[in-house]
Amino acid sequence: MSPHPLNAGPQEQAHILKNCRTVAVVGLSPKAHRDSFRVARYMQAQGWKIVPINPNATEILGETAFPSLTEAAKHHTIDLVNVFRNAEDVPPVAREAIAIGAKGLWLQMGIVHAGAVAEARAAGLWAVQDRCLMVEHAQQA
Repeated sequence: MSPHPLNAGPQEQAHILKNCRTVAVVGLSPKAHRDSFRVARYMQAQGWKIVPINPNATEILGETAFPSLTEAAKHHTIDLVNVFRNAEDVPPVAREAIAIGAKGLWLQMGIVHAGAVAEARAAGLWAVQDRCLMVEHAQQA
């Protein structure tokens, strides 16, 4: 798989993995068989604070779920926004990540939106697309 030209490079990805400790997971499912649940559970086991973003849940992985990043940011300082949504849903999530002052935007494997990534990077966020946070973290460990 060739890298996406707007993706954070290896050093920048390593910086994200080393320095981001509070991750809002947009589209986190409460269902244990879903990728979002497995990735969030892994990151939680690695010591990361997971902030579930799911308007249809009240709690996931023992953490209070919030309907939006804006609501979550009233209670937590969000370092990284990890997205498990369809590509067409990414632009408003990217704008919300910018608005709440997140440091980075991470689009999971299979999610690509060059415009949203460019917008996030232009606002000073680290941005990664089409990469699995869990896989990248495990490779760095």
